[in-house]
Amino acid sequence: MPLPKPPTKRASRLDASEYATSLVPSKKKPVLAALPEAPAPTPPAPVLSVVAAPAPSRPQRSAKVLRTAEPAAPAVIEARAPKVETPAARAPAPAPAPAPSPAPAPASAAKARASKAAKPKGTGSSKLFVLDTNVLMHDPMCLFRFEEHDIYLPMITLEELDGHKKGMTEVARNVRQVSRDLDALAASLKSSTLEEMAKGLPLDQTGHREAGGKLFFQTQLIDAPLPQGLPQGKADNQILGVVQALKAQQPEREVVLVSKDINMRIKARALGLPAEDYRNDKTLEDSDLLYTGVQALPADFWERHGKTMESWQQGGLTFYRISGPLVPSLLVNELVYLEAPGTAPLYAKVTEITGKSAVLRTLKDYGHQKNAVWGITARNREQNFALNLLMDPDVDFVTLTGTAGTGKTLMTLAAGLSQVLDERRYSEIIVTRVTVPVGEDIGFLPGTEEEKMGPWMGALDDNLEVLARGDSSAGEWGRAATNDLVRSKIKIKSLNFMRGRTFLNKFVIIDEAQNLTPKQMKTLITRAGPGTKIVCLGNLAQIDTPYLTEGSSGLTYAVDRFKGWAHSGHVTLARGERSRLADFASEVL
Repeated sequence: MPLPKPPTKRASRLDASEYATSLVPSKKKPVLAALPEAPAPTPPAPVLSVVAAPAPSRPQRSAKVLRTAEPAAPAVIEARAPKVETPAARAPAPAPAPAPSPAPAPASAAKARASKAAKPKGTGSSKLFVLDTNVLMHDPMCLFRFEEHDIYLPMITLEELDGHKKGMTEVARNVRQVSRDLDALAASLKSSTLEEMAKGLPLDQTGHREAGGKLFFQTQLIDAPLPQGLPQGKADNQILGVVQALKAQQPEREVVLVSKDINMRIKARALGLPAEDYRNDKTLEDSDLLYTGVQALPADFWERHGKTMESWQQGGLTFYRISGPLVPSLLVNELVYLEAPGTAPLYAKVTEITGKSAVLRTLKDYGHQKNAVWGITARNREQNFALNLLMDPDVDFVTLTGTAGTGKTLMTLAAGLSQVLDERRYSEIIVTRVTVPVGEDIGFLPGTEEEKMGPWMGALDDNLEVLARGDSSAGEWGRAATNDLVRSKIKIKSLNFMRGRTFLNKFVIIDEAQNLTPKQMKTLITRAGPGTKIVCLGNLAQIDTPYLTEGSSGLTYAVDRFKGWAHSGHVTLARGERSRLADFASEVL
């Protein structure tokens, strides 16, 4: 590699082109090794007055490297000197060894600029994704979630979008949002000519910087022969023909069909075309990875964490401050337990995590009859955990998941009635759920909003009957009066009228939350005002909404996003307590 010419006078600059050509291509740092061969300027002292003061951390690190480079380093320093000082500043001074320390910084910066210029964004093996209409209907923001890859929209996809834009359904709203995004992207072009459209529309023009690819529209007629058995006029088959034609036109590029329609993906694979499901909406790929909210402590917990442990009592509860290998795996408001034979069990909640230490607080035993909540006691460990979260005023958002018969609705309703009628913490209970039928729809229901929601609230009536039966001392008249009082404090609302509302000091129960989409879940949770508590109940194994899975359900989305927040909690109830028949049926059927 040719070296730059040595400076002819003090504080002179190298030409920028010479500096770039001599330093940028070097990848193994040959500058320092070759510097001793260049003649050094006589006194290195003037360099001190020219070089700007470096950062405090760099001179110490670079000085060790330059001590072996001997005196030629000032040549590089003078090349990057920002300005020439006055003659008074050039007065002779002792030349310390670490004086030329800032030299490696410009070299590393030049290498970084060169490597960044060598790898421009958008190059490499970017794919071309052909989107089916149902992907745009499902997620209106899918256009900006393919990173550096390009997107292709067939003309038949735009036609299908136009046919679904009318109405008040969520699909119609998504279609209208997609149309607005496409219009904004098309408006960002300088000219709407056919040649300009064929070059592609940069997806980051509307502020979505995470999208590095381009959007291509079908600008010409594509005649791709399909097998004889496929009808040519069907929209799915036309999209398959576009994918087949693009694959033939661009053999060096990977063309992939993205569709939420399983049958369409099967037909594409039968034709030898790559097809994938749209997985960006999935919070988790496997439901077994979902946060359970409960963690079992190891058997040697006291031995490994007891040496530096601090403990104190406050308000009838015991607090433990621990530090050890278990702390990094804990989350705030996570429930932990230790059950070992011959020792007292430990049931606690993580209340604080500071650095390498965590604070555990023991829980109240709701399994004892003296701590019964509206006559209900916990029958197992998970139910005790759930009641601790439901009765905690500092926890504003609770999610409970579990199979049928684990007591989700009964415990939540009992905790709500106790805090509304006994403690006066909340003003009333609001119950809502998704109206998705299990079988065939029976048609419109007569009456007001609450009367229409009545048939959907059979679970609420069953649990109220259990709660009212527990008080046998009041007699028949007393139970009837209690039922009227309880009914007056419970309001049944429909999801259709939730937008724009604000719940003040309410205890909100969202039943069957597994059938909610993430957008619907966000709409409901953001209704909470001051003093409101929201409880979401659901069984991820009983999803009835089309296009929703265990990984993309709104309940899964909420559990994953709220974990670790200081005012939320989650418990997965494991054991059913409804009846021996229900427990056996849930296992074998």
